[in-house]
Amino acid sequence: MTTPRVTFYHAPNSRSGGTRALLEELGVEYDMHVLNLRKNEQRESPYTAVNPMGKVPAIYHRGELVTEQPAVYLYLADLYAEKGLAPGLDDPLRGPYLRWMVFYGSCFEPAAVDRAMKRDAVPPSTCPYGDWDTMFNTLVAQLERGPYMLGECFTALDVLWGCALHWMTMFKLVPELPVIRAYVDRVMSRPAMQRAATLDAALAEAQAA
Repeated sequence: MTTPRVTFYHAPNSRSGGTRALLEELGVEYDMHVLNLRKNEQRESPYTAVNPMGKVPAIYHRGELVTEQPAVYLYLADLYAEKGLAPGLDDPLRGPYLRWMVFYGSCFEPAAVDRAMKRDAVPPSTCPYGDWDTMFNTLVAQLERGPYMLGECFTALDVLWGCALHWMTMFKLVPELPVIRAYVDRVMSRPAMQRAATLDAALAEAQAA
């Protein structure tokens, strides 16, 4: 049975760039609806009828909406399981795969935002990430096992973390340790990642014109 095409809601220079990169890594066809953040289209109708939160990425597939970056990655990698970007349910790496996919949104990004805004974290007993140093050192220890988040196996996780750390080191939001720099370079140099970046740069330029 042919899998219905995914509808992908995207804006260049946003979090949804990683989803475009993942779709390029998967090598599948999809329909793309482009939003212009300069015109605030993500906060206006008709997009708010799709996602009332006004955020990208979002995908629509088989009559249902999927939002939130890690959920989109999990969905796409499992939808196209034959592409090999997600460990199967019977794979011992499935648990670590889910752990690090969820760790991004539940621990890393909240900690990075607090740090960037110079906000004191709430007490560790009520903070979703505990404290910055523990969270960050936990991530670095996983990267040091390399070359990818799950060792030798490149997965959708690496699209998520490679893109995130690429932007966050670029804007000095996280320390650019050698292990982070090497990891980002390794991920971002992949042909599909380069292709997605090129396509998005052209799209951003066209919107700015």
